[in-house]
Amino acid sequence: MIMPNMDPKKCPMPSQDPNVRNKNFKEVALGYTAEMAVNEAQRCLQCKNHPCRSGCPVDIDIPGFIAHVAKGEFEEAYKVIAQSSALPAVCGRVCPQENQCEGKCVRGIKGEPVGIGRLERFVADWYRENVHTKPEKPTPNGHKVAVIGAGPSGLTVAGDLAKMGYQVTVYEALHVAGGVLMYGIPEFRLPKDIVQHEVEGLKELGVDIECNMVIGKVLTIDELMNDYGFEAVYIASGAGLPRFMGIPGESLNGVYSANEYLTRVNLMKAYLPESHTPIMKSRAVAVVGGGNVAMDAARCAKRLGAETVYIVYRRGMAELPARKEEVEHAEEEGIIFKTLTNPVEVLGDENGWVKGMTCVEMELGEPDESGRRRPIVKEGSEFELDVDTMIMALGTSPNPLIRSTTPGLDADRHGCLITNGPDGLTSRPFVYAGGDAVTGAATVILAMGAGKEAAKAIDKAIKEKEQ
Repeated sequence: MIMPNMDPKKCPMPSQDPNVRNKNFKEVALGYTAEMAVNEAQRCLQCKNHPCRSGCPVDIDIPGFIAHVAKGEFEEAYKVIAQSSALPAVCGRVCPQENQCEGKCVRGIKGEPVGIGRLERFVADWYRENVHTKPEKPTPNGHKVAVIGAGPSGLTVAGDLAKMGYQVTVYEALHVAGGVLMYGIPEFRLPKDIVQHEVEGLKELGVDIECNMVIGKVLTIDELMNDYGFEAVYIASGAGLPRFMGIPGESLNGVYSANEYLTRVNLMKAYLPESHTPIMKSRAVAVVGGGNVAMDAARCAKRLGAETVYIVYRRGMAELPARKEEVEHAEEEGIIFKTLTNPVEVLGDENGWVKGMTCVEMELGEPDESGRRRPIVKEGSEFELDVDTMIMALGTSPNPLIRSTTPGLDADRHGCLITNGPDGLTSRPFVYAGGDAVTGAATVILAMGAGKEAAKAIDKAIKEKEQ
């Protein structure tokens, strides 16, 4: 029996120096060595009730895979994770573990929790680098399912259904599969070759991925079901419609949505000299918002050469919704946080380009309906911020294209598709939905969890129809 490592702190994650990494797009965190991974895994107490597992939206057997890592059995550890997750190398990097599995870890009561995310990343990376056997294709069951969107939710439902023997076709609007993993999350947090490796694994299971297919334009859901023989459709089209503030000057040149900015940088590689989608060279950038997307946009702007980058957020540091690790990385890289600050106007020059923004200072009042203290404007606190670029990272909502071309598909006032609960069935029979198309912008792992539940529900519904 292995004695637990009772060190109260996680094994530190090796990473690039902040003043080096803020000038390149290489991955910030360098990953554990095998020795570090074994050492960290031995911090797990293998407690009886496994509270960590209850915090995982895809129900990975966390104590099971960690027990294998503690013994140096890395391939066995991967097999445990792969039973529940189609994207372990992705989840190990971008999941908010501090609010999920690690947030429930008993080691976190008197110290730091076990580094579950770091161990998942290590196992996935080790397997990718050391094991090259292809998965066996399951026996076909004769049924066809279409998936709209090749992001985390779509890839998860496709993988789970393929393992059950379904013929799955994924229709992706962009020219490459991966969804937000490709266009939204920067290379320095999630290398794109890792995403594509996971996608290739699904193709080896028999999943067919058709890119450049905008459902609602090229084909409708009714055509997929009536003309192409798909017995069920899963809508995982995400939430790609950006929000703006509605303040004067938002239409000036130099104002971006975070979606556009990050897509140009991440998917179109705007930081490379040979890129066909260049991006303006900014001197001073203000990113409005406080979530992970805001951190990503600010850190990209810094890497693109901006001298000064501000995060402008109307609440305080304690209320920032971004992951603690992302905030810390941004601070280390020289991002300036202007909290309790809100823009009221974008200022332009005579040629229609951004030359600054007028802001007001805020203070926190009574809690609003969300439970967070409502920001209130301080009277007479207006000031100007000298910037030439503004990036709006205020959240997104689902694109209306699919619901506007699918009769009888119900949505709420935010444009999110309405489902009957965790199995994802919409108001249309055999049409399911999950991920950001239902919840609005949320996390990768929650989208994957929705995909897993929908796969089970689709399988059950098709089998019941057969009887």
